[in-house]
Amino acid sequence: MNFISDNAYGAAPQILKALTEAAEGAMTSYGDDAITARLSAKLASIFERDVAAFPVVTGTAANALALATICPPYGAVLCHESSHIAVDECGAPEFFTGGAKLALLEGANAKLTPAILERGLQRFGSGVHSAKPSAISITQATELGTIYSLAQIEAIANVAHGHGMTLHMDGARFANALVTLGCSPAEMTWKAGVDALSFGATKNGALCAEAVIFFDRTRAEEFEYRRKKAGHLVSKMRFISAQLDAYLKDDLWLANARRANALAKTLGDGLAAISGVTLASPVEANGVFAWMPGPLAARLRKEGATFYDWTREPERVMARLVVSFATPEADVAKFIAVAKS
Repeated sequence: MNFISDNAYGAAPQILKALTEAAEGAMTSYGDDAITARLSAKLASIFERDVAAFPVVTGTAANALALATICPPYGAVLCHESSHIAVDECGAPEFFTGGAKLALLEGANAKLTPAILERGLQRFGSGVHSAKPSAISITQATELGTIYSLAQIEAIANVAHGHGMTLHMDGARFANALVTLGCSPAEMTWKAGVDALSFGATKNGALCAEAVIFFDRTRAEEFEYRRKKAGHLVSKMRFISAQLDAYLKDDLWLANARRANALAKTLGDGLAAISGVTLASPVEANGVFAWMPGPLAARLRKEGATFYDWTREPERVMARLVVSFATPEADVAKFIAVAKS
């Protein structure tokens, strides 16, 4: 019963097959290959406009390099205090931006609001003695498994653009959020005001493949140089592109996300019905955050369950349970049964 992360499971068979096919014959290096060209065209179709898309290997690289492109070294990026860029990326955004500041803000359910952002902006002066607010970064779905609605994204974009800033979306679990909202990729991004997107695939079936997408090509002029300098211009780029191409083919990415979300909903509903267990946040994607007594968490682990303690208190823990596209249904059922017993 592995609920430690959606990174714990392997790659989808369709993606592994695409990698095998990409290994046949010879192709041009550094992204000048037919597979990468096909991927670019497919992303333009999915997002309903011409986009500048750049495959990279990791989500940390996607976030850090995207932010470095839209935020100057003297700038500041406003983000939630629990965001991946603030907590889990070893200072990569600050490093690759050349020293830009991350301004950490609080918000219920790991989400920012226009009011929170406006208060955060008041910390900065108007002169050179203060970092210049240059970007806002939101995570979709968030670190607590919650989702920004289209109206909420648009409201945040209005704050960003009203202050001359850009809006970045960390979409490590982009597909999980998309299927919950039931909207199009365009509606959840540029139509709502998003300027740059870290498009995640690794957590939802890829082996190691992400992409940085700019919805205005003029914003991406520096990115190619930044990607090369950071070591993410992969010489055999076709193997990264092949993963993303197969991920998008026949809506595999959406099917994987729907399955993971549905299993998370089953897990969340099952735990919520148990006395002494309460959900810490709504289950809106593929993550479940549940408060449970310490002895219950210990018993679950004794029975073979693995998960993170997101928060620990003397008498209880908040367990983070993440469901993958490949999590067995039997594991979800067993976890609920052990918890009930």
